[in-house]
Amino acid sequence: SKLAALFEHPLYNVPVPEVTEKDKLFVVNPMEKFSLHSSGSDEWVSSSKAEALLPTGKTAYDTYPTWLKFHIGINRYELYPRRDPLLPALLRDLATQRIVSSVQKSGGTQLKLIMTFPNYGQALFKPMKQTRDQETPIDFFYFSDFERHNAEIAAFHLDRILDFRRIPPVSGRLVNITKEIRDITTDKKLAKTFFISPAGNVCFYGECSYYCSTEHALCGKPDRLEGSMAALLPDKTLAKRRSWRSPWRRSYHKSKKAEWELNPNYCAQVRETPPYDRGHRLLDFIDMAILDFLMGNMDRHHYETFEKFGNDTFLLHLDNGRGFGTHSRDEPSILAPLQQCCSIKKSTYLRLQLLATEPYRLSDVLREALAADPLAPVLAEPHLQALDRRLGKVLLAVRHCLAR
Repeated sequence: SKLAALFEHPLYNVPVPEVTEKDKLFVVNPMEKFSLHSSGSDEWVSSSKAEALLPTGKTAYDTYPTWLKFHIGINRYELYPRRDPLLPALLRDLATQRIVSSVQKSGGTQLKLIMTFPNYGQALFKPMKQTRDQETPIDFFYFSDFERHNAEIAAFHLDRILDFRRIPPVSGRLVNITKEIRDITTDKKLAKTFFISPAGNVCFYGECSYYCSTEHALCGKPDRLEGSMAALLPDKTLAKRRSWRSPWRRSYHKSKKAEWELNPNYCAQVRETPPYDRGHRLLDFIDMAILDFLMGNMDRHHYETFEKFGNDTFLLHLDNGRGFGTHSRDEPSILAPLQQCCSIKKSTYLRLQLLATEPYRLSDVLREALAADPLAPVLAEPHLQALDRRLGKVLLAVRHCLAR
């Protein structure tokens, strides 16, 4: 296994700083236990309300559902640890747990659903909109591109392979539109958009600002539909997040260019602007730009951080559905932060160099990681090969910086 060998490599075993109480997103009361109702229901309740006693010898933490353990594990330095024993169980839950509720997520340009499980865990469901081998048409603007369910799955695994660990876990899942969406939704607006197509398939389209119409309906075969299930982050009422506008945001206009596209010295003014004027924020942003270039994502207009940790923390790489749309062409402008600032974390650079070598080739390790997903193959082969080509271009950009 190339993937196992990669994660055993010394570059993937650099210790994380010691995590103190103030570095944790949540400080948990170790005496608070959770247990199942003895009535046989699947619901988790605080043990003070539970009728069933815990088996002897179990710690309170052992009683928590996997999604809650994931939330408790978040700290200043990482969303989840490198060798996280929870990860396989959490991915399995996302793929297999019974769905008890599905409602449309408000906001955003395209249709997404919030799925709830019996143990109160929740996932963000993005349905399949195009096949693996369809490319984004060359005349499409980046802001009118489809969001792809398989891009969300591949982005999670790529982010982990790059050792960023800033994307919440995502699994593919085959959903029954009738039983797992239509029959259980309490969302009246969503319920009104279901219909049976002329081919006899169950379809729906929801309400949103893009692609929510009968012409862009999501149809099952006859009621089975692929989608990505992303573990939701803690509710914002419990863990506030701050949204930051990207300094290299695109204009989102059909003919205007952004300032960074016109000013080759743009990075100099970013370096003088908080929070990029100190700490590792700019370097973290360049990490994100490299991730976006590798998957061809032009749609990074904002990013988020957990408010509790201030400016000294990692960036959340959320909403990656517009990645992996094209494999036959690369978008060099995504690398502008790296090229204009000529800065990169040494650890990131060393790992990128490692992933360009035969024993740890990026396409091979990502292919292996994606093979375990329920919807495998997640990416068409040309997308995997494009990753190796793009990685070469990232390393070339660093070499140009070094020469300068």
